Amino acid sequence: MNTVGVVGLGDMGSGLAKNLIKNNFFVTGADLLPDRQRAFLEMGGQLCNSPSEVGRDASAVFIMVMTGEEVKNVIFGDDGLLRSMSKGSAIILSATIKPQEAREIGALMAGSGVDLIDTPVSGGFPGAQSGSLTLMAAAPDPTIDTFLPYLKAISANIHRVGDKPGDGQTVKACLQSLIGAQFSATFEAAALAAKAGVSGQVLLDVFSTSSAGCGVVNNALEKIIDRKFEGTGSHINTMHKDLTIAMALGEELGVPLHTASSAMQIFHAGRTKYPNGDNWVCTRVIEDTIGAELHRKGPK
Repeated sequence: MNTVGVVGLGDMGSGLAKNLIKNNFFVTGADLLPDRQRAFLEMGGQLCNSPSEVGRDASAVFIMVMTGEEVKNVIFGDDGLLRSMSKGSAIILSATIKPQEAREIGALMAGSGVDLIDTPVSGGFPGAQSGSLTLMAAAPDPTIDTFLPYLKAISANIHRVGDKPGDGQTVKACLQSLIGAQFSATFEAAALAAKAGVSGQVLLDVFSTSSAGCGVVNNALEKIIDRKFEGTGSHINTMHKDLTIAMALGEELGVPLHTASSAMQIFHAGRTKYPNGDNWVCTRVIEDTIGAELHRKGPK
């Protein structure tokens, strides 16, 4: 049985692990939080004490942590993956970080004998848990071909977007600038409907069957009208970070991102007022201002 590792067993990483196990891989994993460790053991994974231990017998290791600095520590730290991974194995960078950080990691890994696949994901908590993520994979074709069984185990769509580190993260930054704008427009439309006296169910029925209907809009609106603002697997910090990356890339390349900038401000306000909330909690900031809430059966 092939061994594959996962470092970072939160909302996204736990989904990776679950679907790798479902596809009959032997999965090692590591995380700092006890509740995540327990959940991983219960799904049948082998818990390790460090990234180095995760990578010792693994053909490939997925990294699903929050920041570029965390990724670097997982790979290059005293107990990092490169301390133990064998030549011909691969690190699969599924976390979303800055493109420049991915390029730096690729340069530092040169000559290690361990391949790097830069492949951030889209699909959020539902996609991770169901194994239906979209991957933006960047590495030479032979490398992707070698490790394709691991990628297929967690995804429904694998897009080959480039052949070098940073290419995947660049595409992800473009995607998140769009998704951020979709989110913010949904939050504003929901608040407008609430103030106007439209019921949440009516709004969802219309939006979901209109040209505006899509997974991002429909999912966000359902969470809003059912008042599910925490614990849905889409913490506001993640989207805030992703928009920060997109805005930085726009500044680096001299591209004005007007709608993404507006979305960034909405998410910043949401994170400031409701730091434990999920993405949809941004709607509450607007609702607090206008004195109306959108519920499935009608505004309140």
